Amino acid sequence: MKLTTFIIDDDLVSQFATRYCIQQSQGNFDIVTCSSGEEGIQACFGYIEEHDRLPDIIFLDLVMDGMNGWDFLENLKNLFKEHQLPSVYVLSAFTNASDRTIAKKNGMISGYVDKPLSRSYLEKILKEEKAKRS
Repeated sequence: MKLTTFIIDDDLVSQFATRYCIQQSQGNFDIVTCSSGEEGIQACFGYIEEHDRLPDIIFLDLVMDGMNGWDFLENLKNLFKEHQLPSVYVLSAFTNASDRTIAKKNGMISGYVDKPLSRSYLEKILKEEKAKRS
């Protein structure tokens, strides 16, 4: 099963680390990286146009210039309500403690990860995604 994964993060080092972790896993992925929330929304529109669906998984940073992660989630929910929404995993340094609390309560968020993404957490995500699709 090939999963399409978007990494939406304005930190290039974090993008690289996340991509590398995913590439080193046992999963089969198409990976798209976006450097802003706006770019992520545009990538979602493009993906729907090409594949008639949204990506399977989004790794999302919350703290970005312009459209932050919270704004991205709101736009995702409002602009793509006729499509099955992807599993969103917040990938953040969580410098703001309230962000972690809000993330835990947000129904659109499947999980949250302290940067950098670890292999063990990615394997947990893969198990959850396989279970969803079985």
